[in-house]
Amino acid sequence: MAKITKEDIIKVLKQCYDPEIPVDLWSLGLIYDIEIQESYEGDQSDINIVMSLTTPGCGMGQQMADDIRNKLEAKDTVNQAFVRVTFDPPWEPEMMSKEARDKLGFAPSPSTGQTGNPATITTEWE
Repeated sequence: MAKITKEDIIKVLKQCYDPEIPVDLWSLGLIYDIEIQESYEGDQSDINIVMSLTTPGCGMGQQMADDIRNKLEAKDTVNQAFVRVTFDPPWEPEMMSKEARDKLGFAPSPSTGQTGNPATITTEWE
C-alpha cells in the first residue's frame, strides 16, 4: 500500500468547506500546517493538521475539524487524523488563494498587494 502524501491530504482538504463560505478550507488559507507521521499500524500514517478559522467566534470550527478528520480517516492509508485549531497568527483575507479572493470579491490589500505578507504565516501553497 502506498503511503499518503501531502498532495493527497491537500486534495482531501479541497473537499472540505466552511459551511458559511462557498470556498474550500485549503483555498481560504485556513490550513496552517500538515504533518504526516508513520503510524504503529503498519502501512498507515497519522496526520496532524493545524488550522484556523476566519473569526475566533466562528461556531462551525468543530464541524469543520470533524469533516477533515472523517474524510482523512476514510482513506486506507490513514490510521488517525488530528485537527487542532489555533488563532496564532490570526487569519487574514490575504491568506486566501487568489482564486478564493476573486470568488469572494476581495480586492488585494493595499499594504500587501496580491501575494499577501509571506512573513505572516508559513504555509506552502500549490
